[in-house]
Amino acid sequence: MTELGVAAEPRSGSPDLAEVEHAMDRAVAQGVFPGAVLLVRDARCGVYRRAFGHRSLEPTVTPMREDTIFDVSSLTKPFATTAAIMLLVRAGRLRLDDRVSRVFHNFGVYGKTHVTVRHLLSHCSGLPAWRPFYEELRALESSGGRVNLLASPGAKTYVYHAIERSKLDYEPGTRAVYSDLGFILLGALVEDLSGEPLDRFCKRRIFQPLGLRSTAFVDLAALRIRRLEPATEMIAPTERCPWRNKVLCGEVHDDNAWAMGGISGHAGLFSSAGDLDRLLCHLVECYSTSGGSIPQAIMREFWSRDRTVPDSTWCLGWDSPSPVDSSAGRQFSPHSVGHLGFTGTSVWLDLEQRRHVILLSNRVHPRRDNDAIRAFRPRIHDLIVAALQGKTEARGSLRPAGVGSGS
Repeated sequence: MTELGVAAEPRSGSPDLAEVEHAMDRAVAQGVFPGAVLLVRDARCGVYRRAFGHRSLEPTVTPMREDTIFDVSSLTKPFATTAAIMLLVRAGRLRLDDRVSRVFHNFGVYGKTHVTVRHLLSHCSGLPAWRPFYEELRALESSGGRVNLLASPGAKTYVYHAIERSKLDYEPGTRAVYSDLGFILLGALVEDLSGEPLDRFCKRRIFQPLGLRSTAFVDLAALRIRRLEPATEMIAPTERCPWRNKVLCGEVHDDNAWAMGGISGHAGLFSSAGDLDRLLCHLVECYSTSGGSIPQAIMREFWSRDRTVPDSTWCLGWDSPSPVDSSAGRQFSPHSVGHLGFTGTSVWLDLEQRRHVILLSNRVHPRRDNDAIRAFRPRIHDLIVAALQGKTEARGSLRPAGVGSGS
């Protein structure tokens, strides 16, 4: 199977984004997030990357760094699971309109026979948005029937089987409802069709060929078996979890992904701004030119709004700006794709203007009930676009390049 090839190094500069920096500093001071890394790439103005605020507040205060590694949460969906599905489609192992029951024969029960891979990718499969699998697994373990079930391969199997036996909330293709369950199932599809775990497939086929040194899943079962501790010095911690009884760092924040052992199609990926930039640049190259590791036709289908549900903003594995109140703000063109992560991460790419913004924060540190980033995201995107447009129109000077495209 063809791997993602090494991305060409785009030119880099460093646009002056003083107003953006002031807004980021204010966000830290106002508690929108403890800290963040902002990376902006623009075809005309170059590349900007800077760290703001703190990597951690508990148990000690440490500064944020540009190469900090984040739990990117649902950015796992586009950057790992969807990229893996693209490779399977290219290899002819999977077609977008294949029924899921072709691979998982027991999935067709309770009216799920006609659910396709396309339905899963565009969040219109009819599967529920979410289910507290971690609570079910905790109950099974605490009852004494299953010792060390949490964060084990057996837990992942339990979740896969539960989704296969689940009932639909609505008729496939009639509504668009963001669903973690759909992407958990897509991760299972990758594993079944490739014959290897999702993390290993992504590492071998995507991350290593692109030279991504800070991007990986953390296999909690392997850590437990080998009695290892994750290296946390470069990782941004997330929540002080009430049921895991500690500040999470180097362990996935998402409850269900943690219960499944840290590796899932919906969450579990750790990465840095530089690595995500490199991967995104490669996908843009495939979208813009023929002969890339992902055929242009596949990239363009995945990055176009899916028409199954007429009013949906979803593409295949990626979102696009909503007409009002988009997290991308008001200045990204309709020809944009992006995604958000619960931990405070986001990426938006304007295909028309050839620019993207990667904002990685740990807004859930030390508590998850901080949603100030919801209002902040559109404001910061609008400020960035206004600054870049002003520099382009005025032919503004670029500051000396102090950043590159990789970590």
